[in-house]
Amino acid sequence: MTRSPHSRLRTVLEMIKFEHSVFALPFALTGALLAARATTHAWPSWRQILWIVVAMVAARSAAMTMNRIADLRFDKANPRTSQRPLATGALSLGFAWSFTLAAVAVFFVAAWRLNPLALKLAPVALAVLFFYSYTKRFTSWSHLVLGLALGISPAAAWIAVTGALDLRMLILCAAVTLWVGGFDVLYACQDVAFDHQAGLYSVPKRFGIPRALLIARVMHVAVVALLAALAASFALPWPAWAGVAGVAALLAYEHSLVHSDDLSKLDAAFFTVNGYISLLFLFFWGAAAALWRG
Repeated sequence: MTRSPHSRLRTVLEMIKFEHSVFALPFALTGALLAARATTHAWPSWRQILWIVVAMVAARSAAMTMNRIADLRFDKANPRTSQRPLATGALSLGFAWSFTLAAVAVFFVAAWRLNPLALKLAPVALAVLFFYSYTKRFTSWSHLVLGLALGISPAAAWIAVTGALDLRMLILCAAVTLWVGGFDVLYACQDVAFDHQAGLYSVPKRFGIPRALLIARVMHVAVVALLAALAASFALPWPAWAGVAGVAALLAYEHSLVHSDDLSKLDAAFFTVNGYISLLFLFFWGAAAALWRG
C-alpha cells in the first residue's frame, strides 16, 4: 500500500527524533548571542539565526539518519529498537541514504550562506557527526564522541556570527560534550545485556551500572563547574549564574530518577529533563546577554 506524504514525513521525523533537536540548538543559539554581544554589542541578525537553525537541524538530521543506517543490524536485533522505521521496513535503506544526502546538501548551503570559515569547516563538523555512528564498535567512550558531536555547536555558532572563534567558547563546548556524554551513559544502561550479546562497547558494559551512574554524575558535576567558569570568563551578569544554578538543580533531579536497581524512569530523565535543561539555559543566558555590556 502506498503511504501518504504526510505519513512518510511523520515516519522520517520519528526516525531522526526531530523533537530532540531542542537538546543542542539552545546551546548553539547561546553561542550566537554571546558572539554578537561580545564583538559588536548588538544581536545576531535574523538571517544569521535562520541559517544557524537550518544548519543545526540539517546536520543533526543527517547524523541521526546515518546512525540508523550504520546501526541497522543492531536495531533489528535489539528488542528496544526493533520497531524503529528502518528496522521494520517502514522506510527503505535507499530512502534513508537519499534523505541523508539531501540533509548534507542543505547543511552545506546553510554554511555557505553564513560565512567562508563556516563553509570551510562544514566537512570537519560532518566528519565528527558521522564518525560517532561507528565508535560503539571499538571504544567504551563513544558517549563522549556523541557529546562532542553536539558540543561543537556553540563554537560553530560563534564562527557563524563572527567568522572567527573566541577560545572561551571551548569551555561551553566542553560543558555540552560532558552534559550529552553523561546522559548518554545513563541511557546506555538500558542496553548492557544487548551490548554483551552484540559485542558493542559502552561505559555501563565496561564498568557496570552502579559505576556508570557514578561516572555520569561526575561528568555532570564538571558541566556545572565549566558553566560557572564560562560565566566568570565573560563577566556575565546575574541571570547567567541563575541559569547555572537551574542547570545544576535539574541535573541533580535527573540523577535522582535513576538508580542501579531501577531504570524505569530513565525515559523521563533522558527526554524531559534534558530538554528543560537546554531551554532553561538559553532563557537565562539570553537574559544575561541582554543585560551584558561585553
